[in-house]
Amino acid sequence: MHSLTRGQKTRLPDLGLGARFEVGIEVQARTGSADISCFGLDADGRLADDRYMVFYNQLSSPGGAIALRLQPGRAAFQVDLDALPPSIAKLVFTAALDGPGTMRDVAQTVLRLGDSASFALGGTDFASEKAVILGELYRRDGGWRFGAVGQGFDGGMAALLKHFGGVEALAAPATPAPAPTPAANKPVSLSKITLEKRGDKVSLDKRSGRGFGRIHVNLNWNQQAPGAPRGFLARLRGAAAGTGGTDLDLGCLYELADGSAGVVQALGKRFGSFEQRPWISLDGDDRTGAISAGENLHVNGDHFEQIRRVLVFAFIYEGVANWAQTDGVVTITLPDQPVIEVRLDHGTAQRMCAIAMIENRAGGLQVTKLAEYVAEHRALDQKYGFGLRWKAGSKD
Repeated sequence: MHSLTRGQKTRLPDLGLGARFEVGIEVQARTGSADISCFGLDADGRLADDRYMVFYNQLSSPGGAIALRLQPGRAAFQVDLDALPPSIAKLVFTAALDGPGTMRDVAQTVLRLGDSASFALGGTDFASEKAVILGELYRRDGGWRFGAVGQGFDGGMAALLKHFGGVEALAAPATPAPAPTPAANKPVSLSKITLEKRGDKVSLDKRSGRGFGRIHVNLNWNQQAPGAPRGFLARLRGAAAGTGGTDLDLGCLYELADGSAGVVQALGKRFGSFEQRPWISLDGDDRTGAISAGENLHVNGDHFEQIRRVLVFAFIYEGVANWAQTDGVVTITLPDQPVIEVRLDHGTAQRMCAIAMIENRAGGLQVTKLAEYVAEHRALDQKYGFGLRWKAGSKD
């Protein structure tokens, strides 16, 4: 693997890289957390199209050119340079601390280009900066190159957004704004709510008489089992054998307004339905960890009056002994609302985690962090009183 230094620039073919590869970033923050992002810029270095800012509030760009998988302190961007439109001349990768401390307090920050090259920075490379531009992929002479930057900023995510010509959305408008044209730049919401402790709650109201829209629950984790070999060949062998990594399953228990209850999960192939009862659906199960978007559950918020409560859970199907090893993180995203984040950082060996409860409270939506760990589905049901009948199931 090539070790790059600050200011070094190189052609991607010289690193053995083509158009598709992973850009991995790890920030070893001693306090707080780091928000890792990619800005797709035009030839003038401006964020002319906000759809190409990929971060915790927007996990992919149009056409799948950039797709982000987030874990605490880590990010993996799956990049397909051939899928980018000609208007995107540069991809800039950044990290910004969210919480106390500065980049000087970070033990190490590493950017990796696939298995070909790495660029590392330590705390002594900074002073009081809260954010850093790590590196950039840019067009030059008909091809793509990488530059190791390492430039710090005194501000955080907002300072980076302003630097690249973006506008932060400080508050939602009182009335719906007209739909922008596809390439038009609009204010970018950096809002995020992290539910830190068990029992923490956040309540959201409908916007301007509308429903809640698509409520997106995403589960992401470190699919590589602790101590397992790393790299492309290791991932390929693991995918072929169906082993070697961590497999978590996302699902939910639900209770509708009429009192009926059920489960949506991969076990038993109970994937639900978004357009009809129970108005909850699960994407296909990610058995190999090859899907950069993780596992996804969708709740139809335009039918939220038909839903009483949804208990979001995850289950360790194989790969690790306890939840702390998964580096799991769940995000709950609603249109025009702050992202809600819950981290699965407890060290218990119980295989099932009750993550969060989404409840209909007099027409409003309340999310509560549960962080309760139990042995299996039946114990989870008994704890929260859904009253279902259980039997052994399989994903095969």
